[in-house]
Amino acid sequence: MNKNIFKYDDMKRSEHMAVRNSVGWYLWTHHLLEITGADVTKFLDYIFPNDIGSLSVGKDRYTTMLNEDGEIIDDVVIMRLEEDKYWVSTLYGSKMDDWWYHNGADYDVEWNEITDEWEMYAIQGPKSKELLEGLVKDSISDLKFFSHMNNYINDIPCIINRAGFTGEKFGYEIYLHPENCDELEELIKPAAEKLGGKQVTEFQVMAWTLPTEANFYYMRDLAHTNPFEVGLEKNIKWDKEFIGKEALLKIKEEGPKREIIGFEVPEADIYIQSKQYGGPGEPVYLDGEEVGRVSKLVYSYLREVNNGYILALKDRLRIGDKIKIHGYDAIITEKRWL
Repeated sequence: MNKNIFKYDDMKRSEHMAVRNSVGWYLWTHHLLEITGADVTKFLDYIFPNDIGSLSVGKDRYTTMLNEDGEIIDDVVIMRLEEDKYWVSTLYGSKMDDWWYHNGADYDVEWNEITDEWEMYAIQGPKSKELLEGLVKDSISDLKFFSHMNNYINDIPCIINRAGFTGEKFGYEIYLHPENCDELEELIKPAAEKLGGKQVTEFQVMAWTLPTEANFYYMRDLAHTNPFEVGLEKNIKWDKEFIGKEALLKIKEEGPKREIIGFEVPEADIYIQSKQYGGPGEPVYLDGEEVGRVSKLVYSYLREVNNGYILALKDRLRIGDKIKIHGYDAIITEKRWL
């Protein structure tokens, strides 16, 4: 019998539900690249399909990064710290560096990976604002989503960014220098525990169960897809030039051939291969015909059900359809479980 690696894991469950019911905190620093120069905005507007030029200082923007075929090769958050200085947060710093080097020869820009200079603590959940308000020097009460500000916690200089991929209304990221991490943890831990929160230590909770409930993707979900297939075409600014635009215009005209959809498997103890573990993912059958592959399979602690994504042939599966995956009964659902 296959035992569900999520359902019966009390640690994962308690950490996941701390974020949903109170507050959870965890250290999870992505790769950070700092880019400056006279042409920096022009360059980023060419590299990324989303609108970077209109981004105000102190604001963030999510965007994909595409190759010439319109295929997603990364998804990032861009923070505009100054008029000609940005941070780009990615899981793949070396890949980003190579891509910029390949495409940046004609631009007056300079970039450096600064990951070793900064750490990032995520504070997520309905009580995260209350927790941070009790720690920061300057109030964060007016800080909007995808906005950041310079601040202090005790005497620790930091950048507070209101952001996160848990789906919670309130969530923040604290950027600070590594030598201040121990002091910060000594402040966060009792404040969080007083509110009924706890530290999140499980990677699968940070990267999989929380984001999937909220219909957020991990980069592996996006690999070898284009924005139309995964519902990210709204993040494209068409009235500018960017890498992959010509290919995307053709896809837009012809229509995407695939789409990401949600599904659930009611049976608790299952074994289904998904792309998140490597490989192509388990085939999905409707009336005996393969119509897609399992992109991700995790567990929703809110709904108490196995849930995930299928990369399916366009318009072949509808919400409510009953399908078979590796012999298990499954049903097509919305992609959001919050």
